[in-house]
Amino acid sequence: MSMIPFIANISPQEKNHWLERLNNVLPEVSVIASDELDDDQCETARVAIVANPAPTELQRFTRLIWVQSLWAGVEQMVELPLLKDVTIVKMADPELAATMAEAVLTWTLYLHRNIPLYRQLQQQHLWRPMEYVAARDRTVSVLGTGALGTAAIHRLQIMGFKVLAWSRSAKNIAGIHHFHGVGQLPELLAQTDILVSLLPLTPSTTGLMNQERLAQLKSGASVINFSRSRIFDYQALMLLLEQHQLQHAVLDVFDQEPLNSDDPLWEHPSITVLPHISGPTSPETASLIVQTNIRNYLTDGIIPGGVNKHTGY
Repeated sequence: MSMIPFIANISPQEKNHWLERLNNVLPEVSVIASDELDDDQCETARVAIVANPAPTELQRFTRLIWVQSLWAGVEQMVELPLLKDVTIVKMADPELAATMAEAVLTWTLYLHRNIPLYRQLQQQHLWRPMEYVAARDRTVSVLGTGALGTAAIHRLQIMGFKVLAWSRSAKNIAGIHHFHGVGQLPELLAQTDILVSLLPLTPSTTGLMNQERLAQLKSGASVINFSRSRIFDYQALMLLLEQHQLQHAVLDVFDQEPLNSDDPLWEHPSITVLPHISGPTSPETASLIVQTNIRNYLTDGIIPGGVNKHTGY
C-alpha cells in the first residue's frame, strides 16, 4: 500500500480529524502524520498532503514532486526556497467559496445596518434610531476577483448592493464595474462605502492598502479584511478610525494568530476582531477534492495545476 505523508502544523484534535477523514476517502493508500515517519520513509515520498506545514518538517522530505494543501492560502509555502521546484496545489473547493461569500454578506450587513453603532448605543442606554439606507444606495467594493471574490460579488448582487470590483488584471464580470491595476484603485476607493478584501498575499499585494490608499476611501467608509493582514497597514487603519475618517473595521486576519491578549486591536471601539473564521475549510468536501487529485496522480500520473510561483496564485 502506498504511503502519503500528512505534514500539518495544526492542533492534535484537528490533525486526527483530518487523518481519519483522508484515510476514509483514500482507502487504497495510507495517509500518515509526518512525525510518525522515519527518514527512509520521508525519502520515498513524492507527494504530501499539507496544512500550514512547518518548514523544519518539510525539510525532511527532499524528493517531493508536489504537495496538496488543505488551505486556499499558500503564500508561506510559495516563499520557501526548499519548495522552489515543487508544485504547490492549493485547495480549490466550491464549498469554501460559498462559505466565504456567506461570511462577506454577513459582515457586510453588520456594517450596512449599523450594528457596531447600535451596540455602543445599547451600552450607553441610548435610544437613537439611525436613518435607514437601502442596499442599492450602498457601494460595496471587493478587492480580488478569484473564486472567493466572484462568489462574494454574486451574493452581494443578489442582496441588492451596488458592487464594484478590483483586481490586478482586467476581467469581465456580468453587471459589475471592474477596475484593474494600481492606477485605477483610487477611483474605486473614492466611491466605496464598504471595502472587502479577498486578495491573495503576493509581492504585489503586500502593503497594497497602506496609509495613502486607506485615506483615499470615501469619508465614513468601513473595511472588512478577510484576506491577509500584511496587505493592510493596521496602524494607519487605526489612526484613520480614530480621526473618524473611517467608520469601522472588521478584521479576521492578523500577523500573529492567536492575537496577543494585550494587542490594542482588541479594545479599539471601532474594530471588530474575529478569530480567523471567515472561510474555514470543510473536511467533508475538501477531502473529496484531495481524493480526486491523489487518485488521478496515482493512476495516471496527473499532477493538478499548481500555484504560479511568480504571481503567488
